[in-house]
Amino acid sequence: MTAIENSKLTVVGAGSVGTSIAYASLIRGAARRIALYDIAAEKVEAEVLDLAHGTQFVGDTDLSGGSDLSVAEGSQVVVITAGAKQRPGQSRLDLAATNARIISDLMPKLVQAAPDAIFVIVTNPCDVLTVIAQEVSGLPLERVFASGTMLDTSRLRWALGQRVGVSTSSVHASIVGEHGDSEFPLWSSATIGNVPLLDWRDPERPALTRDELDQIAFNVRNAAYRVIKGKGATNYAVGLSTTRVVEAIVGDQRAVLPVSCVLDDFRGVSGVALSVPSIVDASGAVPIKQTRFDEEEWASFEASALQMRTVAADLGY
Repeated sequence: MTAIENSKLTVVGAGSVGTSIAYASLIRGAARRIALYDIAAEKVEAEVLDLAHGTQFVGDTDLSGGSDLSVAEGSQVVVITAGAKQRPGQSRLDLAATNARIISDLMPKLVQAAPDAIFVIVTNPCDVLTVIAQEVSGLPLERVFASGTMLDTSRLRWALGQRVGVSTSSVHASIVGEHGDSEFPLWSSATIGNVPLLDWRDPERPALTRDELDQIAFNVRNAAYRVIKGKGATNYAVGLSTTRVVEAIVGDQRAVLPVSCVLDDFRGVSGVALSVPSIVDASGAVPIKQTRFDEEEWASFEASALQMRTVAADLGY
């Protein structure tokens, strides 16, 4: 794609996730200008230099960065990855207290530097932190949201495509709820092409069963733990999935993506951030309230909302 003229993305945090987002955004031409911020001055300057050395081979993108928040000035999108990272055996919710303090301190400063930006939270636990970020910033709900289950949904579609032997892009299924242990797929509306999953037939492969779908959902839910155990962090796919969100904002695409928004009377659920299919464009993200759930799925969604409320209450929010 070609970057929109004068568009600017700032990535907050120059760790493995933040640099992967900057790298993916550079390669895909997601923004005309990309800035990287981190309190570790030498590290962030080195990362920017490393990225800049490759600009001959990609589109015309200006790179900048540093340890002063002024690098975020003029941003259309600010992606926040700063915080403690998830360790092997640690859940996303275990990070809540530490990263809540970081987000609470950062958000007012970022809004001052980039008052017109859309803010995308990637730091985990992203659902809880999105509520905190929106509350401390005072911004409209649509302007502060999380990457949510973008990556989980991509994992699900990849796994289904591998199982039935079709392109990932031909699988239409979404993970919703918490970006974490209470997430779940919307099986009732999932299709391959326009064929419901359990109706799909291929003469060379056995038909899908509900037990198989449950196992796929389990594997998707635990995929991050497997990657973290093996290499210490998840970063490449996070970089790509977050870049897709950036493209939708910068390009004003009105794309339907499973991002985590602070809900306001979403079928009666309010005050928590959970992933649901949402329209993402230059003004931010707005949940699609007509999203279909069967009875079992809605019970799972309410359980996910309850868990997020409990965590937020424990943190004093």
